[in-house]
Amino acid sequence: MKKKIRITIFMILFARTTTFAQMNNYAYKNLLPEVTDTWHTVRLPDEMFSKVSPDLSDIRVFGITAKNDTVEAPFLLQLKTEKVTQKTIPFTALNTTFNEKGTYTTLEIPEEEPINQIQLDFEQPNFDWMITLEGSQDNKEWYTITKDYRILSIKNEHTNYKFTTLRFPEAQYRYFRILIKDTKKPVLKTAKVSKQEVERADYREYDVASLDVKNSKDSKNTIIDVTLTMPVPVSYLQVNVEDKFDYYRPISIRYATDSIQMQQGNWRLNYRQLSSGILNSIEENTFLCSSTIAQKFRIVIDNQDNQPLKINKVVVKGYQHQLATRFTNPATYYLVYGNNKIRKPSYDLNYVSSKIPEVMTSISPGMQQSINKEKTIVKEPLFTNKIWLWAIMGIVVVLLGGFTLSMMKKRE
Repeated sequence: MKKKIRITIFMILFARTTTFAQMNNYAYKNLLPEVTDTWHTVRLPDEMFSKVSPDLSDIRVFGITAKNDTVEAPFLLQLKTEKVTQKTIPFTALNTTFNEKGTYTTLEIPEEEPINQIQLDFEQPNFDWMITLEGSQDNKEWYTITKDYRILSIKNEHTNYKFTTLRFPEAQYRYFRILIKDTKKPVLKTAKVSKQEVERADYREYDVASLDVKNSKDSKNTIIDVTLTMPVPVSYLQVNVEDKFDYYRPISIRYATDSIQMQQGNWRLNYRQLSSGILNSIEENTFLCSSTIAQKFRIVIDNQDNQPLKINKVVVKGYQHQLATRFTNPATYYLVYGNNKIRKPSYDLNYVSSKIPEVMTSISPGMQQSINKEKTIVKEPLFTNKIWLWAIMGIVVVLLGGFTLSMMKKRE
């Protein structure tokens, strides 16, 4: 009977040790409240990203059951990115005419499908034209779809920039007529007519803690240092320019990876390329990149021989990160992370993602908590302390001395 009791106690202690041993492999946890369904989405909190591996490989969802067992809930990491679908619409180019107003090009859409985009490609490498787009059902009576739409192409040793795509509200006509207002006749090489559908990304906008703008006369660059309140996954930066005149400037966006201490004692940040493009007065100056965890960014604008631009704001956003998680066992669940030595988990959900429901209740994790590590107490040997050694040696010397004196007296 006593043996059975010992075995039961041992098994309980072993189960408890195993439960907390798994949690002890990580540094942080957030309680997941109100796990009521089989499927939930777990929104990853911003404060988590400074504690996880750059590839998010150390994220886990652990649960502790009423019997103190550990269960692991499988999940699929989802980024709420933008989804673009584009359907190419066949057309026929009917004719091109030229008069004092400009050049007219007429396109026929045989099946009368709705369109919202026309991509144009011209032989001329450099131009700056205004376009009017019209639609008609009978090639006689025309209706304006968009007016004074600007297209541009610049190609030289410093810049290679092109913006030649007409975007407009969805329109359905049998005929479309493009008027290019220029005294010189443009040569249209190709055109592509399409209907584009965009499912917008779910972005989180992050607070900018500091924005430092410097203009260097030596390098002819504007350097913008952007610091966020904490490291977060960034995939979107927008540079807002106050100036209203036309401008076209190469731009480079970098993020700080680490820092090194110089001989003078100050610290220097090391940067890695994140995105690049052309800052211009036509588009929204939005630059997208792959999701990257960072806190400090450096934006470099090449002004060439132009006066610096007035930058009044930089908007930084990132995709919403969430876990589509399956809970099959009643337990108290935690979002767990903080272990840069572990690899990504491999779950069946990676291969059967079509089985994941489209609509799930969202869970917001609780406050971040540090996971207390169970420290192993190592008992040092008694004689590693030098004071004890000297004391014992002293006692031995006294004893040997007394023994020697007593022997000498006996001989006398």
